[in-house]
Amino acid sequence: MSRFDCVVFDLDGTLIDTVPLIVASHQHALRTVLGREEPEALLRAGIGRPLLEQMEGFDRERAQELFDAYRSWNHANTAAYLGRFPEVDEVVERLAASQIALGIATSKMRDAVDLAFRIEPPIVSFGAVVTIEDTVRHKPHPDPILHAIELLGSVPTRAAYVGDAASDLRAAHAAGCAAVGVTWGAASRAELEAEAPYAIAETGRELLAILLGEEP
Repeated sequence: MSRFDCVVFDLDGTLIDTVPLIVASHQHALRTVLGREEPEALLRAGIGRPLLEQMEGFDRERAQELFDAYRSWNHANTAAYLGRFPEVDEVVERLAASQIALGIATSKMRDAVDLAFRIEPPIVSFGAVVTIEDTVRHKPHPDPILHAIELLGSVPTRAAYVGDAASDLRAAHAAGCAAVGVTWGAASRAELEAEAPYAIAETGRELLAILLGEEP
């Protein structure tokens, strides 16, 4: 019997390898609009939060310009930068075969998710894909995760949320489900540990063991 009957995943840096694309998109927008760059560590720290909110942190007055420049360059270059995590494909296949309900809760906009999935089609069918348009509040608030869990017909106490950023783990805690961090995305292990997660996985095999309650 699996440890959870419902697993919801973050998208960027967790299910698909988009961190290089996100960093490059930010740097393009900052150079184009503000004539400057920011350290990569700062850009990675914002991953998981709504894009416009991140842009307001750089320049509140020109946030919409930054947002538009980011999105234009990001969509034009998604195919060149997008990658996938082979071990994660194996994880979701095994979870689906174990009859675990699978969903996604992301701060991405719906059209960006659709574009990514056209380029790198998901290996399994997800029963819920919650994007930024689907809730009023966003991570680190729990609303997207709770909405995904509800759509999957489960409850937080039987669910896990898997993410690569501190905001993911904070949202999972707020939702009352198990917060599971992965180290192959935006945040370091130390940054994830600071959020006191249920567990941290460094490999797909470790993640599968955590979610199924098996020995790694």
